[in-house]
Amino acid sequence: MSAVSGGGSTSLEVEVRPPSPFRLGRGSADRTLRVQGGVATRLLTVDRAPVLARAWMRGPGRVVLRAAAVDPAALTVTPHGEELRPAGRTELATAIERMRFMLGVDEDLSAFHQRFRRDPLVGPIIRRRPDFRPGRRPWPWEALAQAVCGQLIEASRAALIERRIVGRWGARLGEGRGALRDAPSAKLIAGRAPAELESMDLSGGRSVALRKLAVEVARGRCDLGSSDSDPRLLAIPQVGPWTIRCLALSGRGDMDALPAGDLGYIKLVGLLAGLGRRATVAEVEEFYAPYEPYRGLVGSLTLAGLHRMVSEGPRLPLAA
Repeated sequence: MSAVSGGGSTSLEVEVRPPSPFRLGRGSADRTLRVQGGVATRLLTVDRAPVLARAWMRGPGRVVLRAAAVDPAALTVTPHGEELRPAGRTELATAIERMRFMLGVDEDLSAFHQRFRRDPLVGPIIRRRPDFRPGRRPWPWEALAQAVCGQLIEASRAALIERRIVGRWGARLGEGRGALRDAPSAKLIAGRAPAELESMDLSGGRSVALRKLAVEVARGRCDLGSSDSDPRLLAIPQVGPWTIRCLALSGRGDMDALPAGDLGYIKLVGLLAGLGRRATVAEVEEFYAPYEPYRGLVGSLTLAGLHRMVSEGPRLPLAA
């Protein structure tokens, strides 16, 4: 249930009562989502209109989301080649809807908790973290771009590449360390040369792939919100099942999408299954098969809940 307030066109506020235990998580690796002092803040560009979206807990089981229009002239950095306009009520409502999705406010996990609360692996983690949700991005494009940046490299290096891309081409509100930044759109990335993307420390092959994906999205050839576009995405070199499942989990909210080729799963399953070695992708998929249709959720939950186990062992090449 939710309550809406704000009669003007410059701001909109919604109060939501999540159907499952909820708390605000952490900010994003690229620092576009900031969580400080109990408030989650994100600068969003909705149909060329900048919006400042915030969320906070008003009390137990009550989440407030507020979207406020940002004067395009107030941006200290505007996206190259994009003509921005003031946000109206439609854009504010969309910003709140995207914030709700990103934070997982409306996810009802009661059936999942009921089914697996006595599971020997997942049950104890559920009891410790009943409010856990997998990380999400507000737009499918951001999830896809994040996945491409994370192919074949460690998470810390991928996060640095993401921050460089955001810092170079994303909209910015404010100055210095306190500035808020938005991730660049597919249209903007489509207009970059692969060499520009490579200068962000993205490999040559992934730079070409990211630009090709951006062109497909910007020209309306792919609806990233639908799995119907997956075959077209997979036809692009450097895009594999891991990338598509990251898109499905983080960009579409598919709780069953398991990026089984992730190094974390390969190491964790090797330990949990007592293999005495790193697991194969097929073994990771077999291990999580009993948790269908929540394989992605359980995978994220076990990685988060058992992260110390994941840190054990030598490094391995990562998946694409």
